[in-house]
Amino acid sequence: MTKLDLTPLAASLPSSVPFVGPEAQERARGAPFKARLGANESAFGPSPCAQQAMVKADIWNYGDPENHDLRAALAAQHNVGPQNIIVGEGIDGLLGYLVRLFVTSGDHVVTSDGAYPTFNYHVAGFGGTLHKVPYRDDYEDPTALFAKAAEVGAKLVYLANPDNPMGTWHDGATLVQALDHLPEGCVLVLDEAYIECAPAGAAPDIAADDPRVIRMRTFSKVYGMAGARVGYAIGNPGLIDAFNKVRNHFGMNRAAQAGALTALADVEYLNDVLGRIDAARVRIAAIARDNGLLPLPSATNFVAIDCGHDGVFAKAVLDGLIARGIFVRMPFAAPQNRCIRVSCGTDADLDAFAAALPGAITDARRG
Repeated sequence: MTKLDLTPLAASLPSSVPFVGPEAQERARGAPFKARLGANESAFGPSPCAQQAMVKADIWNYGDPENHDLRAALAAQHNVGPQNIIVGEGIDGLLGYLVRLFVTSGDHVVTSDGAYPTFNYHVAGFGGTLHKVPYRDDYEDPTALFAKAAEVGAKLVYLANPDNPMGTWHDGATLVQALDHLPEGCVLVLDEAYIECAPAGAAPDIAADDPRVIRMRTFSKVYGMAGARVGYAIGNPGLIDAFNKVRNHFGMNRAAQAGALTALADVEYLNDVLGRIDAARVRIAAIARDNGLLPLPSATNFVAIDCGHDGVFAKAVLDGLIARGIFVRMPFAAPQNRCIRVSCGTDADLDAFAAALPGAITDARRG
């Protein structure tokens, strides 16, 4: 076979992926999971109206490459212009386009050690140099992030609010104040995938035209459309227009567009899901405490649970849960990796989690 003539950068990259999916784990264990509580999908599904819209979509036709109707609806919801909105294949896809726009070999980027790994994956893929700062008391630290950005001359800084994987959050005023220390020419990538789950005031009051910030949102979490891959970003028109230079113009399929547009309008269903998420967070916390573990406060659709020891012990608890048919995940960087992360689920999902957790803890303690 002829040797693959990859670019030097591609040839230098490790053969790795950010996540091992639950499907791969099911194949490895030879059985399906009883409860899928690891990917922060919505166990409650999308709006029935959105499901109908997706079924009725003329899927044999390409989606509108301008995403015109969805962008207009999103602009109206956020009281901005359509020129402030870009739609793409989930936040993951938009992060890839953004990094492509800003980062090439030798460029510097800053993130938190243990934050969302897909961003890091894209930075590596375009040859950027990634700098990490530690969490502070299980919170991403904007002061430290921006100081590191100034130190290394970073072009991008990634910050999630609320945070994944810890579920913690800053109030919006704190982030607005911190922006005064963002170095000139650096762009804050503010990932707000879970913002609908957060308390009032968590979303910062930042003008959509502010060139220092691009905000990422998604339909994968509270809207229950993770498989449809619909994300969007709010930002300065100049930056938003730059996405059109590199994005896949037919990346959004017609059914996903129709579902997102309909889901956006179904406020009653959204509020119902938010109520279910709140109830599930309370129950997950109670299950954790019943087993001598400590749940962290959460502004997301999951709860991080402190297992009380180190990452080795938490991994043993996670493995015990997976062996019992419960799919969960855990942070990958210390000291956050003392926790497991459990997505909000249905009553049946959480019944299964509650039944499996004591045995998993016992196994972990036995070593």
